[in-house]
Amino acid sequence: MVGGEAAAAVEELVSGVRQATDFAEQFRSYSESEKQWKARMEFILRHLPDYRDPPDGGGRLDQLLSLSMVWANHLFLGCSLLDPEKEPAFASLPFLL
Repeated sequence: MVGGEAAAAVEELVSGVRQATDFAEQFRSYSESEKQWKARMEFILRHLPDYRDPPDGGGRLDQLLSLSMVWANHLFLGCSLLDPEKEPAFASLPFLL
């Protein structure tokens, strides 16, 4: 039955989205507005597959959360790096310069 399979696939997708949203919600700062949080949560969820923590505990999730704050500060507060040569880690992020 095709209809039942499609409904099950949709339910699985919705469940996955809810789990991802619940996971990201734990990283919300109490000072973030709804607009800022929504944008930062989308940033986190969009890039999460690239920043999964390796089995050795390399802290890639911490790096993603830090980058999400830098991105949000740039977007909403206008913060930028004054000298990208002093911060080579951010030199690859042109939206910060």
